[in-house]
Amino acid sequence: MRLSILFILSISSIIFVPSSDAAIYKGRIAYVEDCQSCHQRGDELLSSRTKSEWQTLMRDQGNGLAKRHLLSKDSIKSWAYFESPIYIKKSRHLKDFLTEYAKDSGNILACE
Repeated sequence: MRLSILFILSISSIIFVPSSDAAIYKGRIAYVEDCQSCHQRGDELLSSRTKSEWQTLMRDQGNGLAKRHLLSKDSIKSWAYFESPIYIKKSRHLKDFLTEYAKDSGNILACE
């Protein structure tokens, strides 16, 4: 009896507790929608850094990546995006996407 109650509680906590984890596929969508216009070759960009380098850039809701773009005059078209709450919202997904396909991950981005 006690075991069945624990089982029911465990299952219901899994079902009814929303997940706050980031999703790689959402990061890929964010990349395609917001980054691909400047960084056409995603595979080159992704493989330009290691997992730890991407994690460092994406620490604190992607603050490092945003600063990198905001300090570059070549990135002027992206400034509004990196200053927006949309970027902050998408940054956790983008972080997972970038680290999933980093040069030391062993993963290769499939063509679209």
